[in-house]
Amino acid sequence: MLPDRLGATYIGEDSARHTPVMLHRAILGSFERFIGILIENYAGRLPLWLAPTQIAIATIVSDADDYAHEVMAACKKAGLRVELDLRNEKINYKVREHSLAKTPVMMVVGRREAEEGKVALRRLGGKNQEVLALDEAIRTLSEEAQMPSSS
Repeated sequence: MLPDRLGATYIGEDSARHTPVMLHRAILGSFERFIGILIENYAGRLPLWLAPTQIAIATIVSDADDYAHEVMAACKKAGLRVELDLRNEKINYKVREHSLAKTPVMMVVGRREAEEGKVALRRLGGKNQEVLALDEAIRTLSEEAQMPSSS
């Protein structure tokens, strides 16, 4: 609001009323405010297409590390944004960490998944996991990760 529209005045050294000059500084630009509104609206749980990290790939045992790298390469080839978690931690700890980080999808791989060429999908906020063949999981997630059309 301009000082004139607010009716803001002050008495100057000459004892007369003057309208002050207002300086405005926006700390955040419109893009940053928009991102803040999105994060607040989604409570940090951004949809898959918008999330900075769409998928976290976590291993149950270190024997599955090589397969996890293959899964990550296949996801990246499909254009998905992935993060690999090979830490020597219990899987429940990893699930909790990635849930707190609001990662929309976790792919859990263990010895059995590596042998069968599958992944276990866990969705943020979901209790169940779904075991799918790697190519099927990537196809499904790639479709979900498409930005919605404006038509």
